Amino acid sequence: MRVAKDLFANIDKTSILLYVFLVVFGWINIYASQFSSEISFTIDLNSRFGKQAYFIGIAILIAFLILIIDWKFFYSIAYPIFFIIILLLVFVLINGVVTNGARSWFEIGNFKFQPSEFAKFATALALAKYYNTIHIRKISFINKLKTFAIFIVPCVLIIIQNDIGSALVFSAFMIVLYREGLSIYILIFGLLLTILFVLTLIIKNFLIIYTLIFFMFITFISIKRKKISRILITVFVTSSIFISSVNYIFNEILSEYQQKRINVLLGKEIDPQGASYNLIQSKIAIGSGGLTGKGFLNGTQTRFDFVPEQSTDFIFCTIGEEWGFLGITLFLSVYTCLLLRILFLAERQRSNFSRIYGYSVAIILFIHFTINIGMTIGLVPIIGIPLPFISYGGSSLLAFTILLFIFLNLDSYRLQILR
Repeated sequence: MRVAKDLFANIDKTSILLYVFLVVFGWINIYASQFSSEISFTIDLNSRFGKQAYFIGIAILIAFLILIIDWKFFYSIAYPIFFIIILLLVFVLINGVVTNGARSWFEIGNFKFQPSEFAKFATALALAKYYNTIHIRKISFINKLKTFAIFIVPCVLIIIQNDIGSALVFSAFMIVLYREGLSIYILIFGLLLTILFVLTLIIKNFLIIYTLIFFMFITFISIKRKKISRILITVFVTSSIFISSVNYIFNEILSEYQQKRINVLLGKEIDPQGASYNLIQSKIAIGSGGLTGKGFLNGTQTRFDFVPEQSTDFIFCTIGEEWGFLGITLFLSVYTCLLLRILFLAERQRSNFSRIYGYSVAIILFIHFTINIGMTIGLVPIIGIPLPFISYGGSSLLAFTILLFIFLNLDSYRLQILR
């Protein structure tokens, strides 16, 4: 534990200031999203605004405690906390409560707890520790499988909970591994599978398979190398199996409301009073803000509750309507500064453990940030994913605070951590 005079000596204050700005900005926008003329600006624990103030207080206390703890503590608990979270992800499938179609919450009285939010920092710690003494280009195939299992296992458990949005975030760790030497071909392969998934939903399966055969035939007669031929055959077989399974995944694994939202995004359905309603109202709210916005607490879409879940997944609508293009630009600039600052801090780390964890923090926040805003403007399906530090929610705020401040703790010890 740090001595008093050195408590904040090496802490990155820029990151803390950016964090405080985002948390406070999120808090006042949560108030705006719940505002009515009958509600005064008071800390009422029966309102979401008041509850978020309570969560912010807890988050600040946790952040302070994290900063004063020696970095070795986080290194030593990396595996234990990961296994505890895995157990919670299993138990929530048995004893969890269903919220918005996902069995991903524990409920104890008035308190609700979502293990999948905390799985992100736990997985980042476990992956960073496991990877600390190895290099992905030099380790055996079995060890590579263990590396992937660290983030695939919690991802699968979260998918079983029917929380696809949270599960998608775990793709962040593929990008982290790429930074540490993972072949870019694996990332390209994953991107191609994503494209195939979308194309299969739009075009009939046999047309895609015939197109693959055609392009592979052209490539084969142009190159005529045995190694390339084997790769092409492998890609074709894998792609064909994947294409054949898309309909099963879409119809049997995804919930009905998720299917409708994807169909709406792809233009296959028009449902202005159902699956399209949130998106339509979201676009109206953001577009009506204009250049400077309607003003704090003056957003009509916000005040009259046209956008469901506006304090959580659709909090960005409030920013767009009441603060306008200039407010959105300021918000995006601050958030981008935080992401770039984390990447800068990660790159200057002297240990694999700190660097990998730092990159995990940056990529996890980036994916949440991108998908959430993409949902509100119609670029990605509405899958229910919070905007870190901004959206209402205790589990979300506490988990992201822990995620960030563990890294700030590790960064403050960067001159002492050599491995």
